[in-house]
Amino acid sequence: MKEYEKTGVIALNEIRIPSEEQLKRGVAITECVQEIPCNPCVDACPVDAISMENINSPPFVDYDKCTGCAQCAAVCPGLAIFVVKLEEEKALVTLPYEFLPLPEKGEEVKALDREGKEAGKAIVKRVIKKRDRTCLVTVEVDRELAMVARNIRVVK
Repeated sequence: MKEYEKTGVIALNEIRIPSEEQLKRGVAITECVQEIPCNPCVDACPVDAISMENINSPPFVDYDKCTGCAQCAAVCPGLAIFVVKLEEEKALVTLPYEFLPLPEKGEEVKALDREGKEAGKAIVKRVIKKRDRTCLVTVEVDRELAMVARNIRVVK
């Protein structure tokens, strides 16, 4: 039995991590581990960077092809795809967001980890409202939170 099957939370060692160089460009990271029939991320990718062995396989991202456009994150029904881009001291994390109120650009929010626990502060850099799709929120976090921050809490 895998650890996430016991805890309900994916551990960092259970996902494929891009190289530092790939993360500096910004790439989509899939945290989808269930073997269920689902493939909207494959169809959404404009550069064919996402593939699957079969319809029940978890998606595989070719980090060398990925442009970090986040189209896959907007269509993932499991909210299991994030785009991470490393900067000098900060990181940008684009995440799917389906709560109200939507944050606003420039707003300080709480960065949450995979368990929903507060991990630090984040500054909203961009909010993309998608019609009939999940909104995407890009936040700036301290670099060490790049692979930790997976949701946000708006504090109003």
